Amino acid sequence: MSEFRSETLDNGLQVVAEVDNRGYSAALGYFVRAGARDENDAQSGLSHFLEHMMFKGTATRSAADVNRELDELGGQSNAYTSEEQTVYYAAVLPKYQQRMVDLLSDMMRPRLDENEFDTERGVILEEIAKYEDQPPFGAFERVMECAYGPRGLGRRVLGTTESISNMHVDTMRDYFSARYRPANMVLAASGNVDFDALVKQAGEATANWNDLPMPSAFDRDNADELPAGVELNARLDIPDATQAYRVTLAGGPSMASNDRYAMRLLSSIIGDDGGSRLFWDLIDTGRAEIATLWPQEFSDTGAMFTYLVCTPDAMDSNIRLMNEAIDLVIRDGVKQEELDQVINKTVAGVIMASERPSQRLFGLGSHWLCCRKYLSTDDLLDAYRRVDVSAIEAAARTYLCSEPTEVIAAASDEPSLTP
Repeated sequence: MSEFRSETLDNGLQVVAEVDNRGYSAALGYFVRAGARDENDAQSGLSHFLEHMMFKGTATRSAADVNRELDELGGQSNAYTSEEQTVYYAAVLPKYQQRMVDLLSDMMRPRLDENEFDTERGVILEEIAKYEDQPPFGAFERVMECAYGPRGLGRRVLGTTESISNMHVDTMRDYFSARYRPANMVLAASGNVDFDALVKQAGEATANWNDLPMPSAFDRDNADELPAGVELNARLDIPDATQAYRVTLAGGPSMASNDRYAMRLLSSIIGDDGGSRLFWDLIDTGRAEIATLWPQEFSDTGAMFTYLVCTPDAMDSNIRLMNEAIDLVIRDGVKQEELDQVINKTVAGVIMASERPSQRLFGLGSHWLCCRKYLSTDDLLDAYRRVDVSAIEAAARTYLCSEPTEVIAAASDEPSLTP
């Protein structure tokens, strides 16, 4: 059986772990409350930019040393940035726990060299350009900006070409000093972990972390002006697009809401990418290439996304079919056998994912960082199994009845598309 352990170090860093000594591996990661919604206009894209810089060397390791040691330890390692957090993680054999804690902790105090900064700026700009050239051509970012505004949750994780081009290394250093403080971070671990040793190792590795100088308060944005490089047009004109792309966003349950379990199951019934109502109505019939619906949960709110990809001439009819499928659930609910099927599928997925410490790590660390709560695999399974038809109907009435924000990306020479 797994055991949850937690301890707060003297410097404020929280260490949490789901220990299961039956496992053959251990997963470790630093979860930092530093995401796109924490940035101002001058910092737009900085959380993600800083994620890249964490691999560019420390006071004791060069960039080559960091990457060589990650390879030597033989596990899986990576990082990612979202609207609310930046995460650095690795999965290794238990015997390498101390070495990985030492390496990850050292990476959390990067050199932030100006030359490396300038080099990596070019990498970020290429990443932005590549992303904007790929379908759905920034439609997800645009719908977030239109729904939430261009700041806060609506701010782009990658930033804009303008914000990255104009960014200065001192801006990054100040942001790092403000956000990468021990009290703003969680060290999470799962699998075959020696928790007592982990606490001791983390305490030694992070003992001086509060020595960072606290920068002055950051400038407030001018709410009357759009950030550089941001537009709020709900239509994206893509000259060479052969298909049309529609993204919508409506309100959904937050990471702390009990409605999230019913909404996840309902989303699978309506819009999973295989075997859902939208799949059989639109994908299996050849009307659309993609037709999905899913929730995304944040610490204090949530979003319900739909995504439709089809030929431009089929867009209007497919939108009507999607709306009809959603309206049918609101009006008539779902059948018990539908719910039983999706619960079985979801429960099986949770159980299989729980066998991998790296999969458990993300839920553990993210939930603790945002909500300061632990949710075991058994708790999660019970939460799904408790969902009944009435809970599904209530979730549908609560979250599927509002008019969503819509963005369409299509060739500019096509006629205007309307639902």
